[in-house]
Amino acid sequence: MARRRYLLAYDIADPARLRRVCNLMEDHGERLQYSVFLCDLSKAERAELEASVTEVMHLAEDSVVEIDLGEARNPATVRTWGRSRRLPDSGPQIV
Repeated sequence: MARRRYLLAYDIADPARLRRVCNLMEDHGERLQYSVFLCDLSKAERAELEASVTEVMHLAEDSVVEIDLGEARNPATVRTWGRSRRLPDSGPQIV
């Protein structure tokens, strides 16, 4: 099953919704910064995450930005400036 790497960032206005969206993101990827996650997802996992998050969001107040970085086995380059961060390895991970 092909997996793609996504950079997901959210801005959620309500603290209760924020915590719920954060938990969903933590279940699907690795936090890079406070509201930014790097996720390797199959098509089904991406659709499941989008459905779960949009169910929690108030679409008139909250937003999520999704950037498709390409296939997980050969994603676009992600660089950091300043303090370095360990990026998650691509491919399946056992947790």
